[in-house]
Amino acid sequence: MDIIQQIFWLLILPIPVACIAWTVTHEEVFREPREYCVGQSKKGRTILRRKFFYLFTCEYCFSHYVTLGVILLTGFQLLLPDWRGYIIGGFATVWMANVYMSLFAFIRQDIKKEKTEIALMEKKVEEITENPTSKS
Repeated sequence: MDIIQQIFWLLILPIPVACIAWTVTHEEVFREPREYCVGQSKKGRTILRRKFFYLFTCEYCFSHYVTLGVILLTGFQLLLPDWRGYIIGGFATVWMANVYMSLFAFIRQDIKKEKTEIALMEKKVEEITENPTSKS
């Protein structure tokens, strides 16, 4: 595979990695299992148990395991056509997936901020319309 194809794959493969890692570690659909994992990661009897369950609460940590699965499914290698290419491709995929997740988190934070500002403005307008004689 030439370098252009490798770069293309490096930009595309992290998208499902980021999607899966973010969904498992942040979204409501996995809230109950995540809460269980958070509890076990804090109160587990052994360090091995605590670390195992922590992996399901941290998007960065979890993205390594999702990447491993994606690399096994696709055989993606970066720069070198042997086992070293798998390692380089794996870590590069993790890095790109985390860049994507950071961008997604930033966008979500900005959207949440805008929604909050809009709600405050609507409340202010509502207060003014209900009581037009008061000064704000």
